[in-house]
Formats: sequence, C-alpha cells, structure tokens
Amino acid sequence: MAETIKKASIEGIAAGGAGFARIGGKTVFIEGSIPGETVICRIAEEHPSWSLAELLEVEEASADRVQPTCSLFGICGGCNLQHLSYPAQLAAKKAIFIDAFVRIGGIEPPEPLVFPSKPWEYRNRMQFHCIKQFHCIKQFHCIKQFHVIRPSGSNESGPFWGMKMRKSAGIVPVPDCPIADPGIRDLLQGDKKKTLDLIPADKDRFTVFSHGGLILSEGGNTRGKTQIINKKLTMDACVFFQSNVMMLEKLIGDLLEIVANMRDSDRSLPMADLYCGVGTFAAFLGQLFPGADLVEENKTALGLARENLAQLETTAFYAQRSDNWAKNSIAQRYSLIIVDPPRQGLSRSLSFRLASEGPPLLLYVSCDPATLARDSRTLLAGGYRLVKLCFYDFYPQTSHIESLALFEK
Repeated sequence: MAETIKKASIEGIAAGGAGFARIGGKTVFIEGSIPGETVICRIAEEHPSWSLAELLEVEEASADRVQPTCSLFGICGGCNLQHLSYPAQLAAKKAIFIDAFVRIGGIEPPEPLVFPSKPWEYRNRMQFHCIKQFHCIKQFHCIKQFHVIRPSGSNESGPFWGMKMRKSAGIVPVPDCPIADPGIRDLLQGDKKKTLDLIPADKDRFTVFSHGGLILSEGGNTRGKTQIINKKLTMDACVFFQSNVMMLEKLIGDLLEIVANMRDSDRSLPMADLYCGVGTFAAFLGQLFPGADLVEENKTALGLARENLAQLETTAFYAQRSDNWAKNSIAQRYSLIIVDPPRQGLSRSLSFRLASEGPPLLLYVSCDPATLARDSRTLLAGGYRLVKLCFYDFYPQTSHIESLALFEK
C-alpha cells in the first residue's frame, strides 16, 4: 500500500491531546500538532469516519509551540502536551471540556471557571516501574536517544525507576522528571542503592508519594500523615490519593465555600461522600453537617477514612460499592452528596437513583469530561440544574482534565 502524505491545517486539539484537521471531509488526528499550524503528515490508520496520521513536518508553526522541557518527551508516555505553552494548554483543555458537554451530553454548559496549577514540580503521587536489569539496547524503540535514557553510572545493572514508553509496553528508565515533586526528583537523581529500599520485592510497578518532606512508597514506609490545608490526614501509598496537593487544596477550599454559603436550614441533614477514598472531602466538610456517611469499596482506604474522621462521632462507614449502597432509599436523607467516581463515571443505576432521589445539592468531582457529560444529562433529566462548572488543572503538560460540577434541585 502506497504511503499517503498530506498537508493539513490544524483546527483544534481533541480529547487525548492530538491535534485534528479535516482532509477530504474526514477528521484526521495528528499527535504533536497545534491549532493554527500547517503540517505535513502521513496517514497511518484509516477508519470509516476518521484517520490517524503521523506528524512529519511542521510547515508553519504556531506561536504557542514551545521547546519541551523534558528530554524524554515523546519517548516516555507520561506527558503529551509539553510542546504547547501552558496558557495554550489551559485553553485547549477548556475547549475539550466544553465540547464534551455539547457533543456527549447535549448540554450548553455554564462557562467553566479555570484554575491553573504550577506547570512543573507539581506531581506528588507517581507510579513507576522497576527495571532490575538492562538487556540489549535494541529493546528500546528510540535508539537515537539512548544516550538520554541510559541511567548514569551503569548501562547494565539496576534497579532503576522507569515509566511506560509512549504507545508501547516497553519501559523507559527515567533519570529525572520535571513534573514530579522535588522530593521525587531528588530520589530519581540520587543514589540508586538508596532507592532500592523504596521498591517492593513482589512488584514491578509501585507508587511513590512526596509532600512537605514526607516520602511514602509501596516498598518503604507505606503509611504516614500529610498536611492538607489545616489538617493532617493519614494516607497509604498503596491506595488512591490525589496527585496534585496544591490543586487539591484549592478544590477543598472551593467546596468549603459552597457549603458555607448554604443556609443553616439547608444543612439540617447529614452529608454523604461516595467513592470517599481516605475520607479527604468528608474530613473537611463533615463538621458542617449533623453527620456524614462515607462509602468506599477499598477496605484499606475506608480504614484510613475512619482514622481521618475519628473526631466526628456521627460518621457512618460503608465498605461497599457506591452502586450497592444506592439500593437503599436516599430520598430526604441528606442535605448534600459529593461523588468522586473513577474514570468510568457513575453506574447507570446510581446516576438514575441520584437523579430521582438525590438531595438539594450534589457535588460531582470528575476526572473524565466524557463521563461527566453523560451523567450530567441523566441528572438534568431528573430535575437538577447545572449551576457551576470548574476546571482544575491537576495535570499540567498532559491532556487529563479534573473538574467540579455543582448541581442544584
């Protein structure tokens, strides 16, 4: 099959971070391209209504194109927007956010408020792979850049920390990471023998958390207390915790302001925190209600939530899926429910239950605009109004979008 080389004018950035153009009436996605650019590309995959193309040349560059900070950009799979200036990243992600509501939800959403992060050294929680032994250089797809990814001090022995390669199951060793918290950067750049103690013996993939001098790892000290605003929360490297503490504190502050603006009579019933994790949101909001119910299927996380909310005597904990909890009637039981589901969003049964029986105020923290837009359509059909949208840039240099939607009945 002959190669298909095309010239394209990039119109925008799609969910996932690739630029897109229209060629012959078909949408073509081109990774590494930026809106406003003219590029030369090679069609790599043809589908009935869209195509994937490889960027060959930027013929006319955008003023928003910048030199990536990390020498592993394009090799490591962690970041995909480092070639785009930070203000342009925010604009592109805001457009993706709004498009999801219009295209998937059939909703004209309120104008999202956008809250930027530090662009670099923001990430407190990261997952790494252990490279215990280097083999042949041919295992790496990017042989020209091997001098970049070869760990200092040795080209054969390990262990070393690595991350998944872009579009590959391979692992690339990471001698530094400019988006990582300074504590994690120090570990990456430091004594490799010292970092051995942080790698679990029975895992090739492990999590590291660093904040305010605290270092937790699945192979070292797994549990500790970290300061979030004015509280010390107990967490464990083995369970989920937000990866950008600065933005988490901004989100919590906004949640507290929303609740503080409720009338006392509107806070007369307990709150519920679904997918509560270690109880972070309820630890701050629960004291403003007569009680709090926390639901979490991960029993380790729920145990930590019990510790973090020990001062609230009227707290109840449910070690189950939020879907199962919703089988019991929730009508007129709560003043507020906050949900923070995984990327899959709410289950169909839970979204319909909340739509029909949910409280006057529902706060939805989302890590995926597509599922938030889908669930919003159900909630609006059940009588809610979408009164506020916020986009928090938890993950600069990537196309990931974290947001808050406020629904009122």
